[in-house]
Amino acid sequence: MIEVRELHEMAEFERVHALFDGIWGFGSGDPPITMELMRALSHAGGYVAGAFDGDRLAGASVGFLAAANTLHSHVTGAAAGHGIGLELKLHQRRWALERGLERITWTYDPLVRRNAHFNLAKLGARPLEYLPCFYGVMEDAVNQGDESDRLLTEWPLADPRVAALARREPYDTPVPEGAAVALADVGGRPVAGPVDADTVLVAVPADIEGLRRTDPGTAKAWRHAVRDVLGGLMARGRRVTGFCGKSYYRVERA
Repeated sequence: MIEVRELHEMAEFERVHALFDGIWGFGSGDPPITMELMRALSHAGGYVAGAFDGDRLAGASVGFLAAANTLHSHVTGAAAGHGIGLELKLHQRRWALERGLERITWTYDPLVRRNAHFNLAKLGARPLEYLPCFYGVMEDAVNQGDESDRLLTEWPLADPRVAALARREPYDTPVPEGAAVALADVGGRPVAGPVDADTVLVAVPADIEGLRRTDPGTAKAWRHAVRDVLGGLMARGRRVTGFCGKSYYRVERA
């Protein structure tokens, strides 16, 4: 059974640092957050928590208080495939609600399909803004060689859809009839389509992290295609309202 609890001691932050290094492989480069900053955030009332499988630290999350009754979740890392990320997020939601906060925000790479499904379909979060190359050039093993585009995403904590998903109740996001495919995956490459329907679908690659290693040219093509299509739609006021079939962003007119 996974136990999630807040962290306060330097020895605990050292374990988080080692966990994040194992996930992102930053080595001697810049980590996503330092032990000293985790210490400061924890002491000042920010969010620093670890997920434990017995004595093993299996996941961790760090966030800071932001404007408008918001917790910004800066970095979360967890072992894949064991439900640890979900337990961390649900703990984070309870923590925020206990402090009268209304929402949690975070950024994620729009090309990572499993993260899009987790954030939008499993948690009920919704992207607010497309941020091209938000963190500049990153040199960790996961992001190296790619531009750091991100989606700024909002999790409205008291929203009925979010509350239902937090209770582990399924919440379907069907594709309406007449939806157009604005970006398709054809033979592993992005192919643009019509964008003028009321509802459009924007595909992302099955494994962008693998493409970065094996076919950087195709990875770059996906980066710019999603930036142009999804980023362009959002810049024109379209709303991302779900992630369908573990493959497509669903984008609708406002």
